[in-house]
Formats: sequence, C-alpha cells, structure tokens
Amino acid sequence: MAKGAVGVMLILVVLASGWWGLQRLPTQYNPFIPLTLDDPPGTFTRYKLHKLAQQPQRCIALLKQARARGMISWQVQRDVAGPCPLNNVVRVERFGAVGLSSRFLASCPLALRSAMYIHQHAAPLARRLQGSALTRIDHVGSFACRNIYNRPEGRLSEHATADALDVSGFRFANGQRITIEKGWRAGGKTSAVLKALFQESCLWYGTALGPQYNAAHAGHFHLGVRGFGLCR
Repeated sequence: MAKGAVGVMLILVVLASGWWGLQRLPTQYNPFIPLTLDDPPGTFTRYKLHKLAQQPQRCIALLKQARARGMISWQVQRDVAGPCPLNNVVRVERFGAVGLSSRFLASCPLALRSAMYIHQHAAPLARRLQGSALTRIDHVGSFACRNIYNRPEGRLSEHATADALDVSGFRFANGQRITIEKGWRAGGKTSAVLKALFQESCLWYGTALGPQYNAAHAGHFHLGVRGFGLCR
C-alpha cells in the first residue's frame, strides 16, 4: 500500500476515534451537544451560553423549559425600535421561590443565565451559608438606554440592550436583608455570604463586576452577558 494511502487511513482513524470519544463525553464537556438546564458551570457551558445570543429560538426554547420546571416566571415583551432597540426580550417576574424587588426586562440570554445561576448556585449557597432560604433579590434595574457610565460618547452599556442586571441585595426567610453597599466590607458572615455569591456569579455571566472593581459598582453586582468570564 502506498505511503500516502496509509497516511490518509491513519488520519481517518484518528478522526473517527476523536468523534467516538466526543460522543461519550458528558454533556457539559462536549461543545457539540446543545446546552441543557442541568449543565454545571464551566468553560463549555459558558461557551454554549455565549452562543445563545445568536440562537434566539434555541434560547427561548430553553427559557420555556425553565418556566415549565418552575425555575423562572416571565412574559414575552414586544420588540422596541429607537436608539436602543430591543429584540427577543422578556419581562422576568421571579425565579421560582425567589422573588424580586420588581420585575425587569431581560434579553433571553440574561434571563436564562440568571435562572441557572440562582437555582444551581445562589439559592443553595445562600441557604448553606446564611442558614435561611433566599426569598428575594433586590436590584436597581436592567434596561437603560445609555452609554457606559452615562458618558456622552462611547459604546453602549450592556444595559442598553437589557443584557445586564444590577443586583443590590438579598433577603432571606428569617427576615434578614443584606445589602451590597453596607455588607460587602462589613466583615464576618455578612461579607462572606456576599463574596461567595459574587464569586459563583462569575461562573455564569460573561461579565461580573462588584465593589472591588470601582466606585461606580460599590453598591451592586453588575451581572452581564457580554464577554467571556470577566470577574472583578
């Protein structure tokens, strides 16, 4: 057999072996298998979440699954034209047993990331560290048609496309309320809970900015879709 033919056969064997191996990888480690609601955070899950920005139908299908499972309540909103057009947005009402200080507009990727983060990490982590169930997330908004830091020039903020939520605090079944503005540097258990919740958010969002980033974020967590793992 000619050396060229042998080489081609070896390449085919390697490719076939690689495909066989990929088919047997768990979903969360296989970039070619579509995202599921149970995928744990990681590089490939973040990659699949990132891709949803270009897969609106797939994203809405997953969001409907999440609603059917009680992970999130939402309503479809009309597309909006103008200087900050909105397409494929929803109004999030709550995350299962976890309520909100008010409903908020969200792109589908933001709503889905938030539902997965809260149910896989935030709620269980808060219960374990706080000793009480997480009952409400306080926030200061999602959609705002503006540039970053309200500058007259520059690129649009993630808020201009409803791709980010600013979380300001958390409430628990025992009646306690923790605010990021006062609790982040408070020390002790309160500070530990907030810092743990922030670190876990970094696994789900493209951009997670907290009080250590700059003074503009001293009182909230900015949890956004853009980017691929910025955590500061």
